[in-house]
Amino acid sequence: MGEAAADPRRRVPRTDTVLADPALAAAAATLGRARVKAAVGHAQQRARQGEISPDEVRDAALAALPAPTPRAVLNATGVVLHTNLGRAVLSPAAVDALVAAAGSTDVELDLGTGRRARRGREALAALAAAVPDAAAVHVVNNGAAALVLAATALAAGREIVVSRGELVEIGDGFRLPDLLASTGARLREVGTTNRTTRADYARALGPDTGFVLKVHPSNFVVTGFTSAVGVDELATLGVPVVADIGSGLLTADPLLPAEPDAASTLRAGAHLVTASGDKLLGGPQAGLLLGDADLVDRLRRHPLARALRVDKLTLAALAATLHGPTTPTRDALHADPAVLRERCERLRDALGAAGRKAEVVPSVAVVGGGGAPGVTLDSWALSLPERYAAPLRSGDPPVLGRVVRGRLLLDLRCVSADADDTLRDAVLRTAE
Repeated sequence: MGEAAADPRRRVPRTDTVLADPALAAAAATLGRARVKAAVGHAQQRARQGEISPDEVRDAALAALPAPTPRAVLNATGVVLHTNLGRAVLSPAAVDALVAAAGSTDVELDLGTGRRARRGREALAALAAAVPDAAAVHVVNNGAAALVLAATALAAGREIVVSRGELVEIGDGFRLPDLLASTGARLREVGTTNRTTRADYARALGPDTGFVLKVHPSNFVVTGFTSAVGVDELATLGVPVVADIGSGLLTADPLLPAEPDAASTLRAGAHLVTASGDKLLGGPQAGLLLGDADLVDRLRRHPLARALRVDKLTLAALAATLHGPTTPTRDALHADPAVLRERCERLRDALGAAGRKAEVVPSVAVVGGGGAPGVTLDSWALSLPERYAAPLRSGDPPVLGRVVRGRLLLDLRCVSADADDTLRDAVLRTAE
């Protein structure tokens, strides 16, 4: 009888008791009660088998559950549009719009008449207002989709004339020639890798020409003995000109003088401009199409447009981005280096007061996201020993910096000022 009473298996906590733990209750709210209950049951079984003590059931159950995904990360890399971190950080207005759009919305309904209305009309109106040079606009699910729709609708079975120097790889192994060929269009390459002239384009034109494509090489720079043909010259060839500007810059920004923008490209004579919404625009992932009314209408009515259309969440976030105040992307790009230095110094002093040594060092930030290659932004960073890098990445919240010559640099350009205390606490926990 005494042995039975002393059996540790009798101390294994009840399932309902473990599930009532605040941490497990919170996990059940996001992962589902059935999944959490299964993890608790497995931990209880381990305790009964003597693998863990009964007191460890709660922690074992938590450890068996996956971390919430995606996880919010503090971007201290100095890369404003970090592709691996999801590129643009949405504005508070866009986040609020996402929450509102999560329920039933008037995405295709006119509440005044009670009848069906044009899908995403608010986002489309906001985009048209942001670029008055566009006679019409349309939105699809990403930048590549915008170009695919244009190629399919305007050049399937025909030729797209493009410079060899603009047949780029857009990331993760996806190459522009393969993307365009998948639409049924034929590529007519002109010029050379480093030099293409207007005459090269003119000689390639014929009855099978669907359009001339101008691609901004947004993720590399070619220097030296080079020449390229601008949209203004291509517009004199007498065929449609489609310009893929890539980054989503709607109007010119003095900070990025070499980065093409939609408004200027249309004024230069482009018949159609394609761009991304989650780069310099600072909005959700989306493909923007702006240009001649007839061309945009052909694209909008093409059967492929249905497969590439965006959902109500994207439309809501895009409209809020275009209507709302400045975006985190713009704030990060135009951050004052002097202010960044002051923030770094305050963090250094706070860490020093807690017995943790850090240094304040100059840093060089970049635009990222395949945009503005060669452009650097003066910045400031906290410098810590390299050993902090891995624990900070796996912390809560994760903090991602960059390691340079054996030091971890935490660049504050992409960290909002109201997250400074969070960053400080994360470093202090790592140092313990």
